[in-house]
Amino acid sequence: MTIRNLEYLLRPQSVALIGASEKAHSVGATVLANLLGGGFGGPIMAVNPKYESLAGVPVYPHVDRLPAPPDLAVICTPPSTIPELIEQLGDRGTTAAIVLTAGLARTAYRHGQCVETAMLAAARPRLLRILGPNCVGVLSPGIGLNASFAHANALSGKLAFVSQSGALTTAVLDWANAKGIGFSHFISVGDCADVDIGDLLDYLASDAETSAILLYIESIRGARKFMSAARAAARNKPVVMIKAGRVPDGARAATSHTGALAGADDVYDAAIRRAGMLRVATTEDLFDAVETLARVTGQSRDDAVIVTNGGGAGVMTTDALIIGGGRLASLSTETMRRLGEILPASASAANPVDIGGDAPIERYVRVLKALLDAPETGTLLFVHAPTAIVPSAEIAAAILPLLSEARCSVFACWLGSEAVSVARRLSREAGVPVYDTPERAVQAFQHVLAYRRNQDALMETPPSLPQAFVPDQESTRSIVSEALAERRSVLTEPEAKAVLAAYGIATVRTRIARDDEDVERLAAQFDGPVAIKILSSDITHKSDVGGVALDLATPEQARLAAQAMSRRIREQYPQAQLNGFTVQPMAKRAGALELIVGVATDRVFGPVLLFGHGGTAAEVIADRAVALPPLNLKLAAELVSRTRVAKLLAGFRNQPPADLDAIHLTLVKLSQLVCDLPELVELDINPLLADAQGVLALDARIVVAPADAARMAIRPYPQELEETLDWDGWRLRVRPVRPDDEAHYLDFFAALTPEDMHFRFFATVRQLPHSQLARMTQIDYDREMGLVALVDDESCERRERMLGMVQAIADPDNVNAEFAIAVRSNIQGHGLGGILLGRIIDYSRGKGTTRLVGEILRENIRMVALARDCGFRIDATSESEVVRATLELEPGSG
Repeated sequence: MTIRNLEYLLRPQSVALIGASEKAHSVGATVLANLLGGGFGGPIMAVNPKYESLAGVPVYPHVDRLPAPPDLAVICTPPSTIPELIEQLGDRGTTAAIVLTAGLARTAYRHGQCVETAMLAAARPRLLRILGPNCVGVLSPGIGLNASFAHANALSGKLAFVSQSGALTTAVLDWANAKGIGFSHFISVGDCADVDIGDLLDYLASDAETSAILLYIESIRGARKFMSAARAAARNKPVVMIKAGRVPDGARAATSHTGALAGADDVYDAAIRRAGMLRVATTEDLFDAVETLARVTGQSRDDAVIVTNGGGAGVMTTDALIIGGGRLASLSTETMRRLGEILPASASAANPVDIGGDAPIERYVRVLKALLDAPETGTLLFVHAPTAIVPSAEIAAAILPLLSEARCSVFACWLGSEAVSVARRLSREAGVPVYDTPERAVQAFQHVLAYRRNQDALMETPPSLPQAFVPDQESTRSIVSEALAERRSVLTEPEAKAVLAAYGIATVRTRIARDDEDVERLAAQFDGPVAIKILSSDITHKSDVGGVALDLATPEQARLAAQAMSRRIREQYPQAQLNGFTVQPMAKRAGALELIVGVATDRVFGPVLLFGHGGTAAEVIADRAVALPPLNLKLAAELVSRTRVAKLLAGFRNQPPADLDAIHLTLVKLSQLVCDLPELVELDINPLLADAQGVLALDARIVVAPADAARMAIRPYPQELEETLDWDGWRLRVRPVRPDDEAHYLDFFAALTPEDMHFRFFATVRQLPHSQLARMTQIDYDREMGLVALVDDESCERRERMLGMVQAIADPDNVNAEFAIAVRSNIQGHGLGGILLGRIIDYSRGKGTTRLVGEILRENIRMVALARDCGFRIDATSESEVVRATLELEPGSG
């Protein structure tokens, strides 16, 4: 389940408290007092056989004696009573419950079940949603609902707060009340036995009373559901998160460098970034970030212009900016000239701009106007310390009209307390973000940059893999199947390199030697020095046991090195089986950088891709970044950019830049391998040499296990839906939409007649904006599907022409999916619409969707006829211009 019946949890019209009490400081008494004191307008009922009335409210002895089924039941009775209560409530027609009681998973029930399992078994067939157990409850101030045992009511507002920590829930409520911050919903989720973070994100994403969503998360269950919900929510409104637990704890048992480097917190960071959300460190940051995102409307760059009336304040702000990874903007000669005409000789016209502690109001206005007019000003940090010369309130009144209308982002800091309180108030009233310290202002700036980078990633339509890349999946599966049949989890180095070669990743030539004499024979076949390594499935890190010898100049040296390795392994690791040696030529790539790329499996989010500085000291250097697959070239480039080694790859001194395209393509190929091979658990390429010539994998390690097809947090491109068919004299390709199809869509919609555009979008539309095209092409394949029909066309720049498209977007419960379809105007009437609509019907039915629905303009006679021919029921009874088409999709229907 997802959002089904959540409206009864968060906006009920009646509430019953099961376990109401008069005992002071008990949960039952506290919740009853909160329900009665919150201002809830609907009926409030109480259940407890010990009482006839409490606080003027009638009390009923049992659930079945309630005068009417409540929308919401709040339960605070002992664990053993809860399954039966849920069953009785569900039978009465209640569809939502909050279980405040703790310990359900640890309390035994009947037939070997725990109470929590029995509770869920009673709830599911009755479609009754449960928040908790072990939670504080729910507050929805807009309807006066306080169904919690929190110590205070929440103020009404537009923020939704969702927390996995009960203690933090009450602490944040106290803090927010002191700050005057209000909420649409204030939710403690507890153990998330049923309703979880993903469900609430789905509901709040479309809640008109919620402008932003704040999360406190300790752990995630159901990564794919969470990622789909988070990405959908973040497209609609800001989602800001605190994720507790920053210490890596999942890598101790890893058999690869990649597994050891990819800590759990890194993976959460990658997931938050990929979902378009913003992560912050503290509760105060949480609310600061929301206020900032709501107020900052201009465009921000990662460089900033600082203007201040004090040199010390300018230095503090500069320090915070640089330490946080930002930059000072370079002022142009023209801007410096204008400032020089305004400022006295004692002031600084360079960035940071110090206008002087004795500056009159006119100087503030003129300096700010010059900086705001300058094209190099993308972000302005205004920092003011109070002086006795001019009151801060008067300065604020004069400059705020400029700051509030600025085309760039503006962050204001009024240092001090009472002397600047009016200036701060005026700034807030003018919609200018204001902060108490330069550090807080800079941090807010960094939050905006991070949030917009993550949002931009959601809206990117980057290129996919080159069409020439066709991996050899058959040989890869053969290698993996053979290893698993032999009960081996670690592929040999030659096997691992064969897998890489099957995916077009260049590797150094490698031969297998059975013994030291074979080593000598094979070494003689290579020109120049060789490297030898032990071949053993019992030893993962060969260099750690002296199992690697490099730069062996002669075959004899290679044989002697092999003999020494054999002795060392027998003496120090007698339990390890030595299967031979690998022999390969030394890769002479002077100046090449050693990188590490690979795959690890996170216990929550599944496979993650890692990139960083490689070599034997990879763990010590710890320069790495991780990302969730699937990747495309744009996302791969972003992954590389988050490492320190990226600066070296860009070239330095006489060292030319490395082939970044080759590095990005390697990461995308590994991402494709992850998508194609559900048996893949860990993969290391360390080192991957990178220079201007390209990349070369010197060593590889792959760990496999029986397949887990649903392990990926983000569903990859569904290649299995691609098909080619003959249609109307064309060789037609029908496939799922890809992020790089934006150009196809632009061309397609440009070719539609104004009438067809009106039929498709119910409005006069000339050209769709990038944001809307990105939303149509960069889809979440787990929740929606778009299919495009393409044919070869030499006259088209992309050598392909798009003839039609169809899409179906399912609701979070997968009950209703809304479809839309369009066919190029000049080929309508030839059956393509029927083909596309039939494909989306089959897809939706196979996905388990209950029904397909669509709205069609009454005047769109062809579309109405097509829907009717495909089995849709047409509801045209009203006088509306729009008719509704519905197709039930139960198995065997239609």
